Amino acid sequence: MTSAGEGRRGVTVAVLSTVVFFTLLAVAITHAPGWPEVRRTFFNWNQFKSSMPEISRAFLLNVKIFMIAEAFILVLALLLAVVRSLPGPVFFPMRALGIAYADFFRGVPTILVIALLGFGAPALQLSWVPLSTTFWGIVALILVYTAYVSEVYRAGIESVHPSQDAAARSLGLSHWQSLRKVVLPQAVRRVIPPLLNDFIGLQKDTALVGFLGSVEAFKQSQIDAAATFNYTPFVAAAVLFVALTIPLARFTDWLVLRDRRRRQAAGA
Repeated sequence: MTSAGEGRRGVTVAVLSTVVFFTLLAVAITHAPGWPEVRRTFFNWNQFKSSMPEISRAFLLNVKIFMIAEAFILVLALLLAVVRSLPGPVFFPMRALGIAYADFFRGVPTILVIALLGFGAPALQLSWVPLSTTFWGIVALILVYTAYVSEVYRAGIESVHPSQDAAARSLGLSHWQSLRKVVLPQAVRRVIPPLLNDFIGLQKDTALVGFLGSVEAFKQSQIDAAATFNYTPFVAAAVLFVALTIPLARFTDWLVLRDRRRRQAAGA
């Protein structure tokens, strides 16, 4: 049998086994003794329809938080990665600060950073300190995800072979010119797929801002669930998050596949 035939047979077996598995799982769940109560509590169609408009409007705040935070993270994380890649002992204090920043904000749970900033900063009662819980939620997400994304950028910078920088320097470019015109363009292009994965996580973590009281999708679903004693609004909020993250995830997979094909073509 040809390799193509074996591949098709493998795909067929995988699809059939997946269908059988999920069919058996669905049968087991729907025939469980507590399924009628679970269906009424979590999958009530009337509750879903009635809560979806309010949750959808609140979800716009999640999108707004995501877009604002992403814009700042892309720039700040790149600056942090560049600082950590600066050579020479003169830049050691800056590199040390960058390492400390990345280690700290990658080590502290995001929900704790949001709580500390959202409750602590307004409590200072300074006239120039914003009181908006949404503002501090965005700041917390920026601080945390800047640390993560800077590591992605740094990996991209280090993946560029030193000969690229050496060639640019031999042409008369300074270190900063080589970094800006030669190294960074290659590094950023290589890390686009992992960057998108981080931003999928960022979109989901916007729900944590509701912990401060901002009425985003998750907070609105909590309000609706408390009012109706039914958890279907949580399912409605989950549907909105999935509807946004799945296309982004598939786009990431497409970019990874395209990059792999381009590398294989270049190496052929």
